[in-house]
Amino acid sequence: MFAGLAIYQQWDWSVRHPVLRLDFSSGNFSAPGDLHKDVTAQLDAMDSKAAVTAGCDTTASRFRNLLKTLHQQTGQRLAVLIDEYDKPILDALAAPEVARANRDFLRGLYSTIKFGDAHIKFTFLTGVSKFSKVSLFSGFNNLIDITLEPRYSAICGYTEADLDSVFAPELLGLDRKEIRAWYNGYNWLGEEAVYNPFDVLLLFRRRAFAAYWFETGTPTFLLETLLARRVSSLALDDMFGSEELLSAFDVDHMATEVLLIRRREPRGGRMYYRLGYPNREARQSLNESLLNHLTGNPSRQAEHRPRLYDLLLANDFDGLERLLEGFFASIPYQWHTNNKMANYEGYYASVFYSYFASLGLAITVEDSSQAGRLDMAVEFNENVYLFDFKVVEQAATGAALGQLPARDYAAKYRGRGTAIYLIGVEFSRQTHEAVA
Repeated sequence: MFAGLAIYQQWDWSVRHPVLRLDFSSGNFSAPGDLHKDVTAQLDAMDSKAAVTAGCDTTASRFRNLLKTLHQQTGQRLAVLIDEYDKPILDALAAPEVARANRDFLRGLYSTIKFGDAHIKFTFLTGVSKFSKVSLFSGFNNLIDITLEPRYSAICGYTEADLDSVFAPELLGLDRKEIRAWYNGYNWLGEEAVYNPFDVLLLFRRRAFAAYWFETGTPTFLLETLLARRVSSLALDDMFGSEELLSAFDVDHMATEVLLIRRREPRGGRMYYRLGYPNREARQSLNESLLNHLTGNPSRQAEHRPRLYDLLLANDFDGLERLLEGFFASIPYQWHTNNKMANYEGYYASVFYSYFASLGLAITVEDSSQAGRLDMAVEFNENVYLFDFKVVEQAATGAALGQLPARDYAAKYRGRGTAIYLIGVEFSRQTHEAVA
């Protein structure tokens, strides 16, 4: 597999090490006992292949016995690979008791690696989340977390150099700037951001830009965490988190700040992290899924989105007002009363923002100027649309629209030579209607 590559001359390929691999990427672990059955089946298969008689009662002792026996049989220390180490926990987040039981089971299993250190040459664990060492690896103090080490930041994606050298023939006819805007931007604090390989390969195959990210499976745990923590979708594009929060991810503490890292920002002697969407695809896909959760009406929002795009393209503001009133009116009453947003304005503004973001439009939220902070700016078709949101008790008052010229939010956009439109949106607390 490695012949002809740079690593080939750097390794003695005549030395072969036995490999033990636990793979949690398949199956579902949301019910009690699922994890124990799966690990038992995997250990049975490894025992059979190595002709090892278990003779042990617990999964941890069986794993430890495998390490010792294979080392003795081959005279070589083992490589231990664990794929999607966190999936048994993430699968069960909707059932916290099962998630905690799975976490505790894995903690005992993973601690075996620490105590079997004399038999192990190398261990590598991968996952999609960054669980706290204390919660999951408390007995595993020789583990090195490379998630946010800059020198490893490009190992999980395609770099610009990869596209130029390996995929040059596939780039013909495709706008490189668009490829970058859609699929680049994933960064684990290194000097270079990387592309999502899955998306790039699908782009080359289909020759069309699209949000392919969720074709690998919607990250349900991310959506449920955002809703449970009452995070407005407007806030996701410019969050700020500390190192402590990044080290505290656990079943009972799903810190949103861990999920959307963009760059590192030092403040004095401490390190903080700026969080946000890596690219257009992630913003568009995530907001489309958030809309399904926020409105409870996927079929209607699928109908409204293309209509919204067409109305903006034509600058049909009467039609836009009717559409906005329509898609808020289509949200079932109980959805308003049961929503997990912190307040009406946060909920309504999240729905509003997610409609625009799911279209892939260029959006700036909480845009600061001397006049204050504008709720949302949308740049589209060489126009700028400035939005202000307000919650009113009963009927529309016009306060949202009045604030836009009063504070002259348009001042910073006038030098661009584009048309500027001011749009005030009021949400009625009593009638659950939106008026633009």
